[in-house]
Amino acid sequence: MFQQTNRGIIIKIKVIPLASFSEKVGWEGDELKIRLAAIPDKGQANTELIRFLSSLFKIRKSSIQLIQGQTSRHKKICIQDISLERLQVLLA
Repeated sequence: MFQQTNRGIIIKIKVIPLASFSEKVGWEGDELKIRLAAIPDKGQANTELIRFLSSLFKIRKSSIQLIQGQTSRHKKICIQDISLERLQVLLA
């Protein structure tokens, strides 16, 4: 589920765009499933994903980097400025 590196914590995410509102759905295998209120066009869903996670984790948007899956529903993000313990509590 989580991979801790010297750059931050890496999480796999499955994105479902075109939802009525953005929300955390839960875990699907080793991926966190998130519905996004954005269209998958010109990076709008990626921008909404970073905004949503920033709000959920109460960290700056600049602390979240999309490292894989720019044009895919399956993404990997790297999160900084949050402890693994706090992340696990927020995603439980």
